[in-house]
Amino acid sequence: MASSKDMITGLDIGSSAVRIVMAQRLPDGRLKVIGAAETPAEGISRGSITSIEDAVSSISETIEKCERMTGLHIDRMVVGMSGTHIKTVNSKGVVAVARANEQVDESDLERAREVAERMIMLPNYELLDILPITYNLDDQKNIKDPLGMSGVRLEVETQVVMALSSQLKSLTKCIYRTGVDIEDIVFSILATAEAVLTQKQKDLGVAVVNIGAATTSIAVFEEGSILYTAVLPIGSGHITNDLAIGLKTSIETAEAVKLDQAQALGEDISKRDEIDLNKYSEEEKKGSYVYKKDIADIAGARMDEIFQLVNDELKKIERDGKLPAGVILTGGGAKLPLAVDLAKEIFQLPVFLGLPVESNFPIDKLNDLEYTTALGLVIWADKNLDAGNGWMSNFSVVNRLGDKTKKWFRSLWPST
Repeated sequence: MASSKDMITGLDIGSSAVRIVMAQRLPDGRLKVIGAAETPAEGISRGSITSIEDAVSSISETIEKCERMTGLHIDRMVVGMSGTHIKTVNSKGVVAVARANEQVDESDLERAREVAERMIMLPNYELLDILPITYNLDDQKNIKDPLGMSGVRLEVETQVVMALSSQLKSLTKCIYRTGVDIEDIVFSILATAEAVLTQKQKDLGVAVVNIGAATTSIAVFEEGSILYTAVLPIGSGHITNDLAIGLKTSIETAEAVKLDQAQALGEDISKRDEIDLNKYSEEEKKGSYVYKKDIADIAGARMDEIFQLVNDELKKIERDGKLPAGVILTGGGAKLPLAVDLAKEIFQLPVFLGLPVESNFPIDKLNDLEYTTALGLVIWADKNLDAGNGWMSNFSVVNRLGDKTKKWFRSLWPST
């Protein structure tokens, strides 16, 4: 019988659903996923907590579902965080190499990252992650890992990920109200990338785009490292809203129509093909016909906007049309039929759906694009957290936060 100390649990709190994936670390180092559950999200909008009571209820229900499925108690989780409140800013940090022999060690890297953090931190924000992009050591440029190299002046170029302090506190409060401890808090799109990208794709240059209900998150990798991240305030829920307005129907009916009839391109649909909205809601009168072409045009217009906004982000870093491994689409919005075809037209790059790289998971729902972040959190934790110690390894997000912020995190933990 597996014990809870062998378990890794990932919690993805989205605007439309809360999802959990639980996996067991096997003696040979492999992961075995043993549980997955989801519950409609309440008290959450665009990745932000809007009602602690409702959010706690949704999270608790999802935990209970997973515990019933596995027969195991969940006592700690790795939690994903996203939302439009998250800011990502590029920053540089410069330090002198400390050792007398001028050899770079981990403490030099840490000091350089801390300088980059101090240069850019905003009031009312907390550090969520510092993502090293590249290092410069004296005249040596674009170094990925300077450990053990010799030099005097060390510079790091980073992307600093910050979360609104009030939202970070609300998130931690929600988790602790469920009686579960937090192992770490991870920028969700980085976890998603762990589930759907190969190392070769990261080396070549690739963008992963997670289209959620209310937000779309982007992460760009190049030469094996993170290059850029962003969160856009638009998602597949906007398609539902557009359909409700365009078809003059309820949100519930529009969502049902979207899932059954919408697609990203409508050139092949006859202008005379119709559907009866009464099929999707008894509140609609029989004979409430709408054109399938109109449904596709409405959905396609919004999906086109999402992809254009993503491409604008790629233009900011001069990577539009220049990522050899292309764009990987994931999240519930990526399930819209012909989304890949539309994306290829806009990005002028190879585009693929982001199914899990590892395919040996026995639970069918893990092949659903909506589960990639929860699964990615488990994979991220397996790579970055110390096995069984209930706290973070040297490379985890919370350890990179610095002592002051770590104490703040720990102060929120319930006393024992």
